[in-house]
Amino acid sequence: MPVVHVNVWEGFGQKNAKTVIQGITNVFVDMGIPQHAVEVVIHEIPKTHWGIAGEPASERLRDESPPLTTDH
Repeated sequence: MPVVHVNVWEGFGQKNAKTVIQGITNVFVDMGIPQHAVEVVIHEIPKTHWGIAGEPASERLRDESPPLTTDH
């Protein structure tokens, strides 16, 4: 049955991983796949090993600040 691989940056965290695993599993369950048949694997990858536009994410994103939001 389905095996879903999710790649995220290192530091994603156990709580976030649990939420993603549950959410992805629920999508397949909603499609009629038995819950026990769904496997989700979270891969935490260091930003030094993740390339964006020809540069490691650790370098490319170093000077970028997250966007400011005014919505609450």
